[in-house]
Amino acid sequence: MSKIPVIAIFDVGKTNKKLFLFDEQYKLVHEESQAFEETKDEEGFPCEDIDALSTWVSKRFSEVSAMDDFKILGANFSAYGASLVYLNDYRKPVTPLYNYLKPFPEKLKKQFYDTYGGESLIAKQTASPVLGSLNSGLQFYRLKYERPDIYHQVKYALHLPQYLSFIISSSTASDITSVGCHTHLWDFKKHKYHQWVYKEKMRAKFPPIYRCDKTVSIVNDSRKIPIGIGLHDSSAALIPYLASFSEPFILLSTGTWCISLNPFNHSLLSDYELHQDCLCYLSYEGKPVKASRLFAGYEHEQQVKRLADHFNTSNDYYK
Repeated sequence: MSKIPVIAIFDVGKTNKKLFLFDEQYKLVHEESQAFEETKDEEGFPCEDIDALSTWVSKRFSEVSAMDDFKILGANFSAYGASLVYLNDYRKPVTPLYNYLKPFPEKLKKQFYDTYGGESLIAKQTASPVLGSLNSGLQFYRLKYERPDIYHQVKYALHLPQYLSFIISSSTASDITSVGCHTHLWDFKKHKYHQWVYKEKMRAKFPPIYRCDKTVSIVNDSRKIPIGIGLHDSSAALIPYLASFSEPFILLSTGTWCISLNPFNHSLLSDYELHQDCLCYLSYEGKPVKASRLFAGYEHEQQVKRLADHFNTSNDYYK
């Protein structure tokens, strides 16, 4: 029996981590899901277990590559945003994978916005509401001022999708969909990193930005396999629709966040929209995509746990 040629996709959400194999007709031929218990950072706040996640990605890629049924032709990665992995000179993570729900210190928040023009100006320039730790650039800013000893060890700051790619490819890269997702890092008008990134001397710690179709070849079983650099999951969800349809549409993307994505509304974000939690993502083509969000998936997860505790059942009993 000949092996089925497939593309492997790792899709890492806040709750579930999934591995998909697609054949050459884009038919799903294999799917699996994994969830990990959270660990805690140095302050005791819950966060993703970066070691468990890294081990799972590496191990599953090796195991799938060795399967008798499938022949891996390539791999790529999508993952949630607002999460940075900091690598040292030895390319090892030097901090936990901080949780984007972790409260951001008010004193440091005031310092940042007072220095760089105020909340309204920064929000408009970066097309993102003021979200604290959900602005991943501020996580890096916090590391610099709260833990300078660790900050100076950082050789590269990778968004989570690019770190997942790094696990397999050992290559570092930045991707426009990850940089442009409510990070406070990207100036949407100037089409480059915001001035504060340069003034804080952080730009050198972000690898070069490559096109979304950039791949790095690895050798596996004497074959060269192209590995993608990874994409922010909400922006990745848009790609097949933007590639297939010219008529205007809105994509509803569900998960921990339920997000409406409108690639056809090109008006600038107003103060009102920003205060209503609207923002812009960058598409794989580097174009702004207007979006609004609801934390409905997270709320669903909390209420399911509450029901299970109340009725003394398993979390999936309601299904």
